[in-house]
Parts: sequence; C-alpha cells; structure tokens
Amino acid sequence: MAPVNQPDEPSAPAGEAPERRRPVRSFVLRQGRLTVAQERAFVDLWPRYGVDWVPGTPLDLAALFGNGRAVVLEIGFGNGDSLAAMAAAQPLCNWLGVEVHGPGVGHLLLETKRRGLTNLRVVRHDAVELLAGGLPPASLARVQLFFPDPWPKQRHHKRRILTPAFLDLLARALVPGGVFHAATDWEPYATQMLAVLEAPGSPFVNTTGPGRFAQRPATRPLTRFEQRGERLGHQVRDLVVRRR
Repeated sequence: MAPVNQPDEPSAPAGEAPERRRPVRSFVLRQGRLTVAQERAFVDLWPRYGVDWVPGTPLDLAALFGNGRAVVLEIGFGNGDSLAAMAAAQPLCNWLGVEVHGPGVGHLLLETKRRGLTNLRVVRHDAVELLAGGLPPASLARVQLFFPDPWPKQRHHKRRILTPAFLDLLARALVPGGVFHAATDWEPYATQMLAVLEAPGSPFVNTTGPGRFAQRPATRPLTRFEQRGERLGHQVRDLVVRRR
C-alpha cells in the first residue's frame, strides 16, 4: 500500500519556522501519470463512486451509502487493491477510502466497478482535514492506517501523521468502542506509534495488552508493498486499539 505522507514545506521567511505556517497533512502530493483507463474512470466512474466533499461540510454517511450500516475509513489506500478486497469480503460494512494520489484513485475506481461493489466510496482529499471537518462525531466504526510514511530521518519526524492531535481527531470520529488499526514495517515508527497510542490521557486502549503489538488480522489482506518489505527483511507490526 502506498505511504501516507505530508507535503514538503516551502521555505519560510526569515525568522519564521516552516511548521508554524502549515499544519501536518496526511500526504505528499506525488501525482504520477494517469493511464488512459484511469482518466476515463474519473470521467465515467467518479460520479458513481467518488465523493465531491466541500471542506468544512460534514458528510451525511447514511445518505452517501443509502443505508445506516457501520462505516470503515481507510486513510491512504495506495492503489486500492486491498481496500477493494476488504469491501468485497465484508459487504455488510460501508467503506470510505481517502487518498490524494490520482493514479491510485483511478485504479480503485476501476477495481470497484470490476468487482461490482456498492459499499465503497472514495474521497480525494487530505485525510486530516476530512477527519477534522468532514466526518460527524461518532460516525465511524473503524479507521485503518496501513503503512504510512515513516519519515525515518530525525529532522522529519514532525511530519509523521500519528500524533496526539491526530488521535483526538480519530477519537472524535469513532463511536465509543470503535477500533483504530495501524500497520507499519518500520520498527522505530512502530515503537513510537505504540508510545503515542498508550501515552497517559490517550483516548485509546490497546486490545492486545500494554506494550504489545497485534497479530495481523485475517481481515487485513497482504499487500504488494508489505510483501516487498518482508522480502527485504522488514518485520510488519500491527497495532489495534479501541476507543475508550
């Protein structure tokens, strides 16, 4: 699955720190080139599966999906293959994917049509902004964040998406007892994620016990990104926590 990143910061005026000018986002905008099929998908399939969200306007999820079933949000779905597989395997849940990478969105639109899915919708926007202004309180049953960009260099750690402020957004959007599931193949990031999720005052409790990682649930498909990491010797860590 493609990383979830944040845009590079522009140079700041003298005496002004870049981080004061721009909030943490969930992506780096690397558009890539759309295939002919993906371009057609945006024309033909976006009206059916895409969500034209206006920032600051809460989504009516029941109206969006045409039912009141539980909604799962996946942040940064990459090319969308695993998200489509999960939506197909769990048809009684509604699935909302948020991604900014054009080719990945186009690929998921095509895959959604190919599988005949009716329970999947796509938002092409920043996930942090969507959580902050687009999702009503207690509207999600689960949130998934798989293989976000680890920003391994020390000076880039501030760009990592999983922060206490981000946890507050997740807690607001999740129902009480709702689940947040993250996965990473970068061990130092996994350790930091665990520390943030279990910090005093965290709105979440570790479902596998304090200081422990979870086994990969059978409901999370192996991705090509993950399989490549395993070939390189990267151990994948899953973290599954529950909203208090």
